[in-house]
This record gives sequence, structure tokens and C-alpha cells, in this order.
Amino acid sequence: MSAIRHALSVKREDDFAAWYQEVISAADLAEESGVRGCMVIKPWGYGIWERIQRLMDDRIKAAGVQNCYFPIFIPLANFEREASHVEGFAKEMAVVTHHRLISDGKGGLIPDPEAKLEEPLVVRPTSETIIGDAMARWIQSWRDLPLLTNQWANVVRWEMRTRMFLRTSEFLWQEGHTAHADKADALAETHRALEMYRACAEEDLAMPVIAGEKPENERFPGADETWSIEAMMQDGKALQAGTSHYLGTNFAHAAGIQYQDREGTQQFCHTTSWGVSTRLVGGVIMTHGDDDGLRVPPRIAPQQVVILPMLREKPEDEELLAYCEQVRAAVAQLSTLGEPIRVLLDKRPGKAAAKRWDWVRKGAPVIIEVGPRDMADGKVAMLRRDRLWDAASGKPAFQFITQDEFAAQISAVLEEIQHGMFNEARDRRDANITRGVTSMDAVADHFAEANTYPGWVEVQWSKPTGAALDAVVEQLKALKLTIRNVPRDAAPADGPCIFTGAPAVERILVARAY
Repeated sequence: MSAIRHALSVKREDDFAAWYQEVISAADLAEESGVRGCMVIKPWGYGIWERIQRLMDDRIKAAGVQNCYFPIFIPLANFEREASHVEGFAKEMAVVTHHRLISDGKGGLIPDPEAKLEEPLVVRPTSETIIGDAMARWIQSWRDLPLLTNQWANVVRWEMRTRMFLRTSEFLWQEGHTAHADKADALAETHRALEMYRACAEEDLAMPVIAGEKPENERFPGADETWSIEAMMQDGKALQAGTSHYLGTNFAHAAGIQYQDREGTQQFCHTTSWGVSTRLVGGVIMTHGDDDGLRVPPRIAPQQVVILPMLREKPEDEELLAYCEQVRAAVAQLSTLGEPIRVLLDKRPGKAAAKRWDWVRKGAPVIIEVGPRDMADGKVAMLRRDRLWDAASGKPAFQFITQDEFAAQISAVLEEIQHGMFNEARDRRDANITRGVTSMDAVADHFAEANTYPGWVEVQWSKPTGAALDAVVEQLKALKLTIRNVPRDAAPADGPCIFTGAPAVERILVARAY
């Protein structure tokens, strides 16, 4: 067996954080912008986000939700109406106080004291308050319900510690906001959105998740219930990949969102909100990447097949390009995973091997190389990103097949890659969830092991609240742990709470998290 020389300089097992940053750079996904905590998302990275957005938007609209848009600036007074909400975001808000700049007389610019706003404007951290105002205007009677809205937008939360895609001061997301006549209907929408996120994560991103309810201390500010999907990264840490909130009538009272019921009585609406963001791209990197770069599941790959002609800057290049165009056109007529195959003929000048490794690092699912000999034999050289290496030779595992064989196989190959990536990630997650832990000492011992990826631990608890819950949070915080959620499909509790000793009422997942 020959040694394999991987494309990245940092291996996951050596320094996962440094590996993550190198993947972003090597795959040409994003770069620092010069503004602290903000990033420039480059075409391949934004192409992945566009695919996620497109697939998610289809799911959103299929549920009868309509897209709209609301201003990025929100009056400070909107937040002041909802005390718990503003408290949750106060430390992260960016505030606009002036509307004009003037010269400072030294070649610089300063806010014009004469241009101070009468009321400060908050740069949107989330839109419950401003959408609540609109809902109060739009809803008059029971006939207007349910009101189902969504917006794709950017938001700003002034983060102290940032990491590209995972936690940035500005990020892209969708935020659904709905209003309902009663709690049952609002809860049904909360769970519909949660299931939509689970399906998108698993079916589109090939990222297995566990859906469940967040504990009281992890609720969205102002919510009665918060539900999440949690994904396990390759270092064993958890990533909160999406959330859905039942807001009760809290925001309805603050914004005056009322309707006249069938009996003519005024009632407050029950509202929900739900969202996912560009941190999903970070989740894809840490779920599927390897020591050669990113691996993109075919469903969200901007290009699923990349064809690389081995150009030599000679007249015969034209014939080779024509042959490659035949291959591209034949593949473009095919479908896989419910859509036409996305195929790119890379005509850029340069050596084929250099371009190959460029696409390997980007994670294109299938790479095709075609040289003059391949063309003469009516063949192509196919390289699958999920099976990159031949272990015996230590070289890329090319398959040499005819053009017709390739066209006949490619749809099934892409489906196999999609499902295989999900199964690989699911099996890794399941193997790293430890159950049967019955004491805090055992939890501490589990996460104290050096140089290991401890994964998650399932424990039973009595669902304490108030000061008792605060004590639990502090115990976990000392170990750099958090409660992720209460899985929807967890087995019933059957023992004592590991924190209080009282009879347990449910099972929770505990982990280190991003």
C-alpha cells in the first residue's frame, strides 16, 4: 500500500479548527472582508448557499408560506415593547444614530452632530418586532388567519468571537413568521417548520440531525417553546442547524396583533418564527470535508459534474473540446435526484492535474478528465469525490469507461454519492452518542479524555426550572458543555435525574457545541 499525499496541509485529526479554515480557503468558499466579523462569500461558496436556498424555498412555498421583505432598520422602540426579547439581543445590536457624515477638518469623516436621529435605529438582528407591526395592520378577523410569511435577508448580531459561516456579525438567512388563531394551530406550524428543516438537512445536505425541544434556558428570547435540529460535526461537537419557535401570544400582546373571532370577540394571535442561515454551509464543511478539502453532496453542488479537457495549446485542442462538449451535452439532458444534471465544461487554460486538484478541493461530486487518447478510444476518465483514492497505489481512483457507459451511469452514481454521504455521516454520529450515563461524574470523565472526539452523551433529567436549572447550567458550563435538545424520538425516561436525583421525566443530549 502506497502512502497517500493529501491536498491539504492540515489534517482533521491534528487540528480540526485549522483544518476548517484551510478548507474554506482551499475550496475558495469565502474570505475575510476587512470588516471585523464579516466575510465575502465567493462564487463557489455562494453557489452552495444558492442551492440550499432554492431547495429550502421550494419547501417553504409548498407549505403555503409567501415570501416578502421588511426593512433592515428597526426603530429601537419596537424592541423596548418586548422586554425579554430586547434583553436577549441587547449585547449584539448594532445601532444607527446619525444620517450624515461631515469632514473632521483633518482629512477624515465624523458623524454630523446636526444629523442625529430623533430615535436610534437597530440594524436587524431578527424581525419579530417589525413584522409584528405589519401583522397588526394586516390581520383584522379570523378570515385573515393563518398568516404565513417568510423573508430571505441578512441580519447583524455583533459577535465577539467569529468564525466564517459558523458565527459572523453579518449572515444570510431566511426567517419565517406566522400568526394563528390558537395555540394548536401555531404549534402545528412550529413542528411543520422543524420537520421541514430536518428533511432539508438530511435529504439535501446529507447531514443527519436530531430534532427536539430546547431546554428553558436555551429558548429564543420571548418564546414559549424553542425546537432545534442538532448535527454532529466530525470532531464530535454539536452544531445547531435550525430552530423553530412557538412564541405564544407574547409578541402579539406587544405589537397588538389581534383578530375578531367568529363570535365577534377580539383575541390575540399565537405566533411562530423559524429560521436557518449560512451556518449550514459551515455544517456541510464539517460534516463531509476530508483531508483533501470539501466534499459537496450532489443535491447542493453548484456543479455536479466537471469535465476537464487535457489541453495542450495545440490545434488538436479544438477537436478535444468538441468531444468534451458532446459529453457535456449528453449529460446535460439527463436528470438525477429530481433535477437536470448540472455539468460544467472547464475550458480554462492550465494543466489538467492542477485544475483537477482545484475541483477536488472544492468538492465537485464527479470530475471527468479527457485526453487525446481517451478521445481516440471514445472514453472518459471518471473520478468520484467520495472515492478519491486507490488505496493500493496511493493514486486517484480513476475509472476509464466509454462515453456511452458514462452517460448510462452518471445519474445513478450521483444518487449513490448523495445517499452514501448521508449514511456515512449518520453512522459516524450514531457511533458517537453514548447512552447509559447515570452520573455527573461519569459525564465529566467521558469528556475529560484527552485527544479524543467524545461526541454526545444522552442522560436523563427531571426538567428542573428556575434556580435549579441555573445550577445545572453552571455544572455543565464548568465542563464547557450545553444541553442540545430533548430528542423527539427518545426512549421514555426510566431512572433518576443525574443532576437532582429526582425521578427523570425525559432524556436530553449533552455536548460541546459551536
